[in-house]
This record gives sequence, C-alpha cells and structure tokens, in this order.
Amino acid sequence: MPSNQGVESAAEEQASVRDTSRTGWILVGVQALLLVMLLALPWRRSLGESWPPNLLEVPGFILMVLGLTITMIAMLGLGSALTATPVPSTTSTLRTGGIYGVVRHPIYVGILIAAVGFTLAVGSLWQVLLLVVLTAFLGAKALWEDNLLADHYGVPWFDYADHVGGFLPRLRSRR
Repeated sequence: MPSNQGVESAAEEQASVRDTSRTGWILVGVQALLLVMLLALPWRRSLGESWPPNLLEVPGFILMVLGLTITMIAMLGLGSALTATPVPSTTSTLRTGGIYGVVRHPIYVGILIAAVGFTLAVGSLWQVLLLVVLTAFLGAKALWEDNLLADHYGVPWFDYADHVGGFLPRLRSRR
C-alpha cells in the first residue's frame, strides 16, 4: 500500500507558505496603519505655518527627505527582488551590496528616519508615542524577516548577518 506521507508533507508545506504570506500581508497592513496614524494625529503646528520656522522644522524636514531618499535607494537596490511583503521571493538572490552592504533593513531605517523627521517638524506628544510604537514594530518585523531570510538562504545569509547590522552599520564583524 503506497504511503500518503509525501502528499501530506507537500500539503503541510503549502499551508505553511500560505500562513507566512498571510502574516506578511498583516504586517504590511499594520505598518501602513501606523504610518497613516502618524500623519493623521494632531500636529503641534503645520509645516510652513509661520515664518520663521521653529527650531525643529528645518532639521525635521531634512531628515524626512533623507529618510525617503534612503527608502527609495533601498527599494531600487532590491530590483526584481522587491516584494510587497517582507516574504523573500523564491527566485531572487540575496542582496548584500550597495546600501544592503551597510545595513540589512535599509527600507525600515529610511522609514524610521523620515518618521523621526516628521515628528521633529510637526509632531505632538502623540507622534512621539506612535514613533516609539513604530520603532518597536519595525524591529519585530525585521526579526521575523531575518528568520525567513535565514531559512531561505541558509549559510550565505548567516555570513552576511555576521558582518552587516540590521538597523545600524556594524563597525566590526562578530567574528
């Protein structure tokens, strides 16, 4: 009598892929909600509301532009490997060059820098509190993504992670 073990194993793997994809989309939704909330919460004052700008508006605006620039460079650096969710593409190679040679999660870094800039420029206490939540969320999302990348790429990913920090550049490798 033939075994159904291979069929069951394939079905379990397919269910796991579906669950991972669903989790990825939920994380993207939560991230989008947090960013919309950051923009929608009451502002301390509007950008350009009066002249001269207050002490925090100019550096805040500069950080917003810097963060958005880093995010765009990181997205372009992924090329065809860019996906809507943090789930790695099955057909792409591990990106370790360019901005990905400086930090493993430059898109999240860019988002956080832009969010800090926005909070400096217009933020009230509500934006500051939400910025803390966004930072914790992106940190947890990056850890989840790191686990997916480790499972997908194996040893090359571990070698890469030993030399490149997640959110901050590493001055020395762990080895």
